[in-house]
Amino acid sequence: MAKDTVNPVDEIDLSETMTKEESDRRVIKAQHRLTQLRLFSAGLLEPQAVGPGLVVLFEGFDAAGKGGAIRRLTASLDPRHVLVHPVGSPTEEELRHHFLWRFQEFIPGRGEMTVFDRSWYGRLLVERVEGEINADVDARSAKEIVEFERMLTNDGVTIVKFWLHISSEEQLKRFTSREKDPLKRWKLTPNDWRNREKYKEYLKALRFVVEKTDQKHARWNLIPAESKPYARVAVLETLIERWEHDLVSRGYEVPAPRHGDFLS
Repeated sequence: MAKDTVNPVDEIDLSETMTKEESDRRVIKAQHRLTQLRLFSAGLLEPQAVGPGLVVLFEGFDAAGKGGAIRRLTASLDPRHVLVHPVGSPTEEELRHHFLWRFQEFIPGRGEMTVFDRSWYGRLLVERVEGEINADVDARSAKEIVEFERMLTNDGVTIVKFWLHISSEEQLKRFTSREKDPLKRWKLTPNDWRNREKYKEYLKALRFVVEKTDQKHARWNLIPAESKPYARVAVLETLIERWEHDLVSRGYEVPAPRHGDFLS
């Protein structure tokens, strides 16, 4: 990316919104199609053909709505057909290995699907912001991630990456709301408040991530998440578009949508 080129992160339109009624209608429609695509990729529909493994990767600011988006993404899918893997801090054992080592066992095989709730991008976000790696390691890790994702896509894996974006003001509003709600207070930790103080540093790290790792084989989808109803629809509809495009580009005969047939 040239120095005078505007970073896509700075062009995210946080004014995007949607009514709850429209969002609910479009979420249900999208869930029908996702179920159909999932069954097709698993080789359970006609024409029978086991499709590529699917990785759906979520990153975003704390309280951006990743959990809600993931719940709606997986709500209509049989639990046997999707693995949701939440990613936390690496263990002592994992720290003894290359930073990508701990993700390998969760990469889906053909006909399988994994949703990563946070991912290997913690290397370029959390570890970078916390000063756990220097600039040389940062640059090297970005190149390794690009090649890791290229290796996966060349081997038949579809990768769809999401960043859910909210402003610092909206984040504070959601933190405060969680703090006041006994049923949501558990979601808020001291680390969340500490990370919030580094919002600008994370934003700078995000610009670096998009500049270095937004590649043709694994594009970033930057989702305005100031409006949760809008973000949930955007995630599901974008996933469908990316998934269908990849299946077609790999030569699969994707069945036409048949809404209403796949949800109980």
